[in-house]
Amino acid sequence: MAPACSLLALALSVCSVVAVAAAQQVDAVAAAQQEADRVAGLPGQPPVGFAQYAGYVTVNETHGRALFYWFFEATASPDKKPLVLWLNGGPGCSSIGYGEAEELGPFLVQKGKPELRWNNYSWNTEANLMFLESPVGVGFSYTNTSSDLLQLGDKITADDAYKFLLNWFKRFPQYKSHDFYIAGESYAGHYVPQLSEKIFDGNRAGHKESHVNLKGLMVGNALMDDETDQTGMIDYAWDHAVISDRVYGDVKARCDFGMANVTDACDAALQEYFAVYRLIDMYSLYTPVCTDPASSSAPYARKVAVHGAAPGIFSRYRGWIMKPAGYDPCTAEYSEVYFNRPDVQAALHANVTKIGYNWTRCSDAIYTWNDAAFSTLPVIRKLVAGGLRLWVFSGDTDGRIPVTSTRLTLHKLGLKTVQEWTPWYDHLQVGGWTIVYEGLTFVTIRGAGHEVPLYAPRQARTLFSNFLAGTKMPPTAFP
Repeated sequence: MAPACSLLALALSVCSVVAVAAAQQVDAVAAAQQEADRVAGLPGQPPVGFAQYAGYVTVNETHGRALFYWFFEATASPDKKPLVLWLNGGPGCSSIGYGEAEELGPFLVQKGKPELRWNNYSWNTEANLMFLESPVGVGFSYTNTSSDLLQLGDKITADDAYKFLLNWFKRFPQYKSHDFYIAGESYAGHYVPQLSEKIFDGNRAGHKESHVNLKGLMVGNALMDDETDQTGMIDYAWDHAVISDRVYGDVKARCDFGMANVTDACDAALQEYFAVYRLIDMYSLYTPVCTDPASSSAPYARKVAVHGAAPGIFSRYRGWIMKPAGYDPCTAEYSEVYFNRPDVQAALHANVTKIGYNWTRCSDAIYTWNDAAFSTLPVIRKLVAGGLRLWVFSGDTDGRIPVTSTRLTLHKLGLKTVQEWTPWYDHLQVGGWTIVYEGLTFVTIRGAGHEVPLYAPRQARTLFSNFLAGTKMPPTAFP
């Protein structure tokens, strides 16, 4: 028996050595890939003490589909902080152009300056933060198979984003054990729960190599249910003195938002409704519109409609596609100038295939959407039942997906109320209101438009910090 045992021991020893060598090789490959993606610095960037990475992750080798990401380590103790993925919606809009460069990222673009400025309320003070341009055709993300752009929809977006994550964790294995959260706004009311469901189902399948340590998700001013989103838009516009009693009555009488079809009578009423938003900013009722006639953010400028996207009726109208603006209503121009600079693209390892069109905040290459869920509430119910942390927030001066829509949508869930509607505080003032349901928290941000971190950056970071900690919003005016 001894010789056999010796042979077995020798075989096990050899296998162990091979396994260790393989693991070391994976680590070496990952380290090399990380180093290749490291961003040494951007033109005009303020100096920082944290690492940043950007580049491409292939999600379909056969078609040559690759998604572009930009990742920032936390400003302190990145090894102890959670990892958060941020997604903007559209569909077809860039998480870098909006989320990173205008809202919650470390570096913000500026008017008339080639430099970036530091965001004092950057969310990477709270977490390791990643922005993803999704699906292909958005921003720097690309496909070598042009017909892919005609096949886009909710499903392929979730599938590709899931493949991106699994492949990204192979490149950055040190983050695989971190608590992971997904957040986003607008059409990310589809993207975030749908990607979360992919992860949730993948984790339940029990494959260790594809396990993602998903803890929760958060969406803001989010498209979640066609019927209530559209109904709430009309109610909000009337209640905020945007449309007349007659227009309100016509839409209510002629349109059925529970249906995908639109009658001629409904169409005529909605044309009058959308005409008002050619005069003011739908995304932020009380901020000025851009008056620069050369700007694509000017009040009459529009993005091309993405046919087939949710919501079923409103997405057909040009007024629904109006580009959002911030306190500087011409802000759209600054990011498009900056990210089309060759030196900026080189620093980010972007546009390596020389895409045949300019980088834009919202893609002109995407105009067909093949599947859009009428409602993501069934997915949200599933995730709540699965024990994930789920927060919804709403800037209350947004007319695009207003707080009224979100409240109607959440009522459909039928969740038990744990804490009634109550104020939360920011610097001795009411920052908004919150209600806690069984398995879901809803927070409003007072005076904020569609892109909450743009309009209320300090309050948005307070929201983010409490979401990550799983604690209630500040309940009193005093610490």
